[in-house]
Amino acid sequence: MDLEKHPHEGFEARVDPGKRPAEPQVRREPEAVEGCLAVAIRIPVRIIVLVLVVPVRMLWDALVVTGRFLNDALLRPLGRALLWLGRAVFVWPFVGLWRYVVVPVGKALGWLGNVLLVVPLVWLYRCVLTPVGHALAWVARGVGAAVAWLARGVGAALGWVYAQLLTPVGHAVAWVLKGLGAGLAALGFGLWTAVAWLARYLVVVPAVWLYTWLLAPVGRAVVWCGKGLVWLVSTIVTGIGRALYWIARILLVLPALALWRWILTPVGRVLAVIGREVWDALGHAWRVAGHISLAVGRFLGTLLRWIFVEPVRWVYRSVLTPVGHVVRDAVLRPAAEAARSVGRATRQALAAARESVRQARADFRRMLFGEPRQPQPVGRREPSGREARTLGSSTTALTKD
Repeated sequence: MDLEKHPHEGFEARVDPGKRPAEPQVRREPEAVEGCLAVAIRIPVRIIVLVLVVPVRMLWDALVVTGRFLNDALLRPLGRALLWLGRAVFVWPFVGLWRYVVVPVGKALGWLGNVLLVVPLVWLYRCVLTPVGHALAWVARGVGAAVAWLARGVGAALGWVYAQLLTPVGHAVAWVLKGLGAGLAALGFGLWTAVAWLARYLVVVPAVWLYTWLLAPVGRAVVWCGKGLVWLVSTIVTGIGRALYWIARILLVLPALALWRWILTPVGRVLAVIGREVWDALGHAWRVAGHISLAVGRFLGTLLRWIFVEPVRWVYRSVLTPVGHVVRDAVLRPAAEAARSVGRATRQALAAARESVRQARADFRRMLFGEPRQPQPVGRREPSGREARTLGSSTTALTKD
């Protein structure tokens, strides 16, 4: 039942753990079959390109190594020095000028502006302009009240004049103008009717007759003639165009097509094969030249190490290190111990001299001014810390024995 539920577990249990599972087979696409031209061109081109590329690659690697050495040994320290010099010459003076000159001067100018301008202006606003403004507002309110009272009186008078005089006169004038307007409207309607009748029978009717019986037939004839002329011109142009098309195709297109198909395409394919092989040869030769340059560089490095580095290392380890140890143990350490002893003796002598000077100064002060006054002990009624109270002893005057 377990195997039926989990069929893979039994299979995994039966697999030998020491054996690695087989890797999945990757299906590879079949490589394209190369022609004989590519095979014939490849070997000579690769040999020639390798001979030409090896010196260039070795020169390139030498320039890369030289550039890295110059960058690490010269350009980077020089850049850091120039950066520090630029900071010291340009940045730090401006920072110091800003921090220690401009900021204090700005604060001082701000304080002076506050004291000389802001404070007087605030005092002037509070103590002068505000009371004056309140007084002017009070005067303006009084003047406004007087003007409003006067305006109400004038408005009442003008209202009476309008109601009692102007309104009846206006009604009479409106009645007269309404009558005149009605008469003028009747006269205008009659004139408009007469002008419309005259314009219809003198202008519109003759124009419609002229358009229907004269202009329309003439226009249709002109349109028909124009269509015929356009058809004739289009037929002539189409024939000329077809003739020119066939002439251009026979004289230009077919020779160009033959030139492209039978000359340029094969030559282009040959040049493409040559270019691809040259490019592949350049890449192959560049990689091979890199390996050759690496081998030559390692050989030169090993030769330089065995000629210069190893002798210098042997001299340092076998000659300079023992000599340095001997010099350190025989000369430098005794000299250091002697110097430390001299330093200790000098410090002790200086300490004794300072103590002598301090004692002499104290004796001289005592000789001139006498002994300093000692503080007098004050009698205490409380027992001292050593004599604690007990039940059998008394500390008051009444209970003393």
